[in-house]
Amino acid sequence: HFLDWSNQPVPFKILRDIEPIPLPAFPDGDVPALAAIAEPAPRRSEPLDLAALARVLHLAAGITKRKRHPGGEILLRAYPNTGALHHVDLYVVAGELIDLAAGVYHFAPHDFALRRLRAGDHRAGLVEASGGCRELARAALVIASASTWWRNAWKYQSRAWRHVFWDGGTLHANLLAAGRGWIERGQVPEAAGLWWVHGLFLAVAGVMLAFQLGLWHQWVRRPGGRAATQAGVTP
Repeated sequence: HFLDWSNQPVPFKILRDIEPIPLPAFPDGDVPALAAIAEPAPRRSEPLDLAALARVLHLAAGITKRKRHPGGEILLRAYPNTGALHHVDLYVVAGELIDLAAGVYHFAPHDFALRRLRAGDHRAGLVEASGGCRELARAALVIASASTWWRNAWKYQSRAWRHVFWDGGTLHANLLAAGRGWIERGQVPEAAGLWWVHGLFLAVAGVMLAFQLGLWHQWVRRPGGRAATQAGVTP
């Protein structure tokens, strides 16, 4: 295996035809990192807004430093990732916030902006997919992740299946740490944190692996199999 540099994937998902919604910048804090982690965040009564969302997205997956080298520039991100390929993107599924309309948004770290993919409140779809999780239904918004698999497979080939778990795990750990203040202020239900994020991620990765191993086709062909009885499913 060799790297085809002429076919190197871009390090970001770029949606050129959708108008960006710039996220507000915020000043660097003067609290040492270990002190910030050790001390619980103070409870606040302010409603969730775009500034708070921007802080969480930056601390979870934003660009933290730029380094130049003879071949160009490396953009360092808030979370570690195999090969610095950063194939996992974040999406925001929000209800109506005080300064953000309800919709489904893609977070773009390269210009620190949101881009709306769908208008309207689509949180009910996630609640239904979770089996009717009541805690999730109370969330003002849900941050979901998805992998652009090719961006990692370009270098690592089939190992990218493992990297979906590894890189998703580091990103989710950052996301949960950054969102800790929301949880402690009661704006995000604690029960909708770790199990939901990782449960969804493992389910998607499991289906992908089933396709790769040919197990999915065996299942849909199985006599009496649930998938085989559904109209429109082609084995």
